Amino acid sequence: MSVGAEGASGPEVRTGAGVLRGSREAGVVVFRGVPYAEPPVGELRFASPRAVRGWAGVRAADSYGPPPPQAGVLATGARTEEGAGDGWLTVNVWSPDLGPGAGLPVMVWIPGGGYAVGTSSLPELDGGRLAAGGVVVVTLNYRLGVEGFGQIDGAPANRGLLDQVAALEWVRDNIRVFGGDPHRVTVFGQSAGGGSIAALLAMPRAAGLFRRAVVQSAPGAFFSPELAGDIATACAAELGVRPTMADLSAVDPSLLSAAGDVIFAKMDEWKDRWGPITYRRIPYAPVVDGDVLPATPWLALADGAGRDVDLLIGHVRDEHRLFSLLEGVLGQVTEEQAETALRTLAPDGPSSYREAFPDAGPEELYELVNSDWLFRMPTLHLAQAHAASGGRTHVYELTWPAPGLGGGLGACHGLDVPLVFGNLSSGQPALLIGDPPSAEAEALSARIRGAWTAFATDGDPGWPTYDDDQCLVQLLDTEPTVTTYQEETSRLLWQHHTFPALPLIDR
Repeated sequence: MSVGAEGASGPEVRTGAGVLRGSREAGVVVFRGVPYAEPPVGELRFASPRAVRGWAGVRAADSYGPPPPQAGVLATGARTEEGAGDGWLTVNVWSPDLGPGAGLPVMVWIPGGGYAVGTSSLPELDGGRLAAGGVVVVTLNYRLGVEGFGQIDGAPANRGLLDQVAALEWVRDNIRVFGGDPHRVTVFGQSAGGGSIAALLAMPRAAGLFRRAVVQSAPGAFFSPELAGDIATACAAELGVRPTMADLSAVDPSLLSAAGDVIFAKMDEWKDRWGPITYRRIPYAPVVDGDVLPATPWLALADGAGRDVDLLIGHVRDEHRLFSLLEGVLGQVTEEQAETALRTLAPDGPSSYREAFPDAGPEELYELVNSDWLFRMPTLHLAQAHAASGGRTHVYELTWPAPGLGGGLGACHGLDVPLVFGNLSSGQPALLIGDPPSAEAEALSARIRGAWTAFATDGDPGWPTYDDDQCLVQLLDTEPTVTTYQEETSRLLWQHHTFPALPLIDR
């Protein structure tokens, strides 16, 4: 049974686990809420994902699966069905109306959200418009927070990353019936999704599961086991239990998420032990445990990991501007706040940024060092490591300023996501881009979608590869330009930084 075969009320496909019935939307075939692994509850709580069991008959695939348990600190805007249950580990597939012999490129989206929040059911992540460009689009959910990234005694590390591997194995084994080619899989993701892909490039268990990767705004925070273990201990203590698989398995997932929220809210109390993540409030990140993740992505890529994977990678110009708005400091950063940011994050102390940007005021210095530490320099260093080891690397920087909210956010973190998917007036993107979106925004989105799908098709987004001699980068704006990397001053400030796994500070 193939895509295009009609059941009683929609197209049907036969996967390895059973028959699915999807729907047709605007010329694209859609299957939502497809399980790729068993629900990670009961005896599977905090365990590695287990392949989904088969089912009899036809399974409806017309609604999103439930989001994984997650922090309540940030609203996700997720669309879920009431009483959807604990089947968090699902994928969604959009495909042009073609059969299993189509051999189309496949693009697998890994959502971001600080490894703490996120779901594939956000309206801006609807894959229909991207799939209409001739690719099969897959989006997925994975375990978050303590469930996915807490360092728990008796449990494998990085369960959220292992979920992603399981989803990619599902794609390898089943995507043909949706019209996709399992040998032309591209993973793409932004923020924590980009950081996840950086980790996947470094993970032996993910080798061979994707041919290409698109990394958008990769964060630099990866944890040592000691730091991650101390954070898990603090979360468990909020519940009066130990950070063990046995103790935490008895805790309701919603209560565990709530305990993580408490730790998030009072991270300043641990600043002497946890360091800069308390300033940036980052309680979860991939753990460099030596097994699931043998080394940081920067070290692994420099040593040749992922060399055979084509890489498209970049960041937005004003990575921190949106966070400044959310934190209530946009347009009113004080000298004291700038000094604290520089003292906490700058690789060589406050004077390095002040000397490199002599005309910058407190606001600009604050924005620069936060943007560089969080996303810009980690992303650039990944590109440099991949290119230096012989990998094919294309780099971009999104410089188009978001016109919404008074136009003061610039090219802010997350602006690239709706532009990539083409959903400019759905959900939160409308606040950034304006509703209705301008012709300029639509044209830029079409150009970016074209570049991403071209890269997924043949590895060429339409601009030259990056190397340390020329440092050529595509600026994504109303007038796209290929030029040398624009953040040269920051690049020089960070050129000797190695982005090691963040340690537990023992004082």
